[in-house]
Amino acid sequence: MEISQLWRYPVKSMVGETVDSIELDELGIVGDRTWAARDLERGGIRGAKKIGPLMQLAAHDLGDGEVEITLPDGSTVRTTDADVNERVSSAIGHPVQLERLRPADDLDHYRRGAPDSDDVVAELRGVFGREEDEPLPDFSVFPPIIAEYESPPGTYYDVFPLMIMTTAALAALARGLPDSNVDIRRFRPSFVVDTGDDGAEASTPGHPEFDWSGRRATLGTATIEFGAPCPRCVMVTREIDADIPADRAVLRHIVRDLHQDLGIYATIVTPGTVNVGDRIELR
Repeated sequence: MEISQLWRYPVKSMVGETVDSIELDELGIVGDRTWAARDLERGGIRGAKKIGPLMQLAAHDLGDGEVEITLPDGSTVRTTDADVNERVSSAIGHPVQLERLRPADDLDHYRRGAPDSDDVVAELRGVFGREEDEPLPDFSVFPPIIAEYESPPGTYYDVFPLMIMTTAALAALARGLPDSNVDIRRFRPSFVVDTGDDGAEASTPGHPEFDWSGRRATLGTATIEFGAPCPRCVMVTREIDADIPADRAVLRHIVRDLHQDLGIYATIVTPGTVNVGDRIELR
């Protein structure tokens, strides 16, 4: 198996960019999710679970800690521009302020904003895009800290620093959803692993990564450890552009046929460099 794609997301919930090489440190991919949007109406750092149109914007790392954002009309704005918040807010139809990642001890920065509903179950169904007859995820796979904070303090990723998908999983999705566009941008992986097969022998056919939980892998000069499969939320249904429209069928398939999961979380054991084409060796 080898790494076929590496993704970096300079702004939380915006479309990211493919790169040929990344550096992994203890927290994740260097340069990944270094900016995020603060909701100026409800408070808190927010992603596309709450502000869906964020996924219609794309972010490019300029290499100096600043980011260039492409808006849906094709125009661009930089985080250094005085009108960046106004233009991003206008593009998504919601008032936000872009904020750079802050230290982990700035706890107030990371606290969750107000919920949309006082009904906890209704709030969770909205976030995870579940219909009334569908189960909510197994929340025991999430660290308890995210009940209070939008992300683990010191980071802007949702739960864990890495999420890995396989070419087998993408092919299985395409077969299972022939009328949907299962573009990789819907699913926001950190890495895509070319498994060299269709994953037919996996315990969940087409999704060999589900069998990697608890194992470690070397890739490039880094070592990672696989955790739980990734429970999917409403974000996979969001519109990205005219070719990748809003599509509830994607999540229905994941919930019904894949035990709610797609891809697998991972954490960093040994920091290092990973390149496209590097072999990945499971232990």
